[in-house]
Amino acid sequence: MVAGNDPGRPGSFERSLLADLGRREAAWVLEDVGVGPGRPATADQVRAVAELSRRRVAGEPLQYVLGHWPFRHLDLLVDRRALIPRPETEWVTDVALAELDRLVGDGRPARVVDLGTGTGAIALSVATERAGFGVEVTGTDVEPDALDLARSNQERLAAGHDGVGSVRWRQGSWWEALDPGERGTITLVVANPPYVSAMEWEVLDPVVRDYEPHRALVAETGSDGTPAFAAVETILTGAPEWLSRPGAAVVEISPAQGASALWAAERLGASGARVLSDLAGRPRALVARWG
Repeated sequence: MVAGNDPGRPGSFERSLLADLGRREAAWVLEDVGVGPGRPATADQVRAVAELSRRRVAGEPLQYVLGHWPFRHLDLLVDRRALIPRPETEWVTDVALAELDRLVGDGRPARVVDLGTGTGAIALSVATERAGFGVEVTGTDVEPDALDLARSNQERLAAGHDGVGSVRWRQGSWWEALDPGERGTITLVVANPPYVSAMEWEVLDPVVRDYEPHRALVAETGSDGTPAFAAVETILTGAPEWLSRPGAAVVEISPAQGASALWAAERLGASGARVLSDLAGRPRALVARWG
């Protein structure tokens, strides 16, 4: 609230903010700039809130407006260099961790690769949630700007989270980012690749279409004709060559791609494959195992 307002009632500044953003988003914005009950807003804070509100009202995603967003137990820097981490991907990370635990139950060292890491959300989560387990984590991305963001998150989180500092970053397109000598040594690959078709992109909510990176959202048609399946297919095609035995792939997919993903994994020699549904009941994660 601004100085001089009754602490029990919203002042004109807060009422205006509530009218523009709604109660929940207004609360996040106020908290982000340090305004709260019993803490009158300074002139600088009023200006900061006004600018954040202006950007949000113009349509920019709240996550980009604030510049950071929670993902599992991490608070990640987010901006237009990478996709906003979403709850579905938090759940896919749960699936990946469960698969990793299955693979390394005997205590052997493990190599995990997060292909298309973006903010570094999955790679950093695996590294911190399995710190001390002998897990070596690599995050890759074709976009140098996205890797810069992932490194910034690594630096920001290193002091408060064990395991963060050990994550390695590699630039390149999918498997091409890795050292050739790593072929056959990857315990687990996990990825949230683009899986939106060009037609779907045209009708996406503008808050997504106009701000989040097109290349991280939209994929070409797969070789079998499945819309937006090309990136998923590329990851699966490389899995038999790059994974150890046993090894596994956990890939986030569109709910419409489940049958194609299963067929591709089986065609590529997976010893077992299944599609798991997310918390909303939608097919969301392919788990494919080799060996």
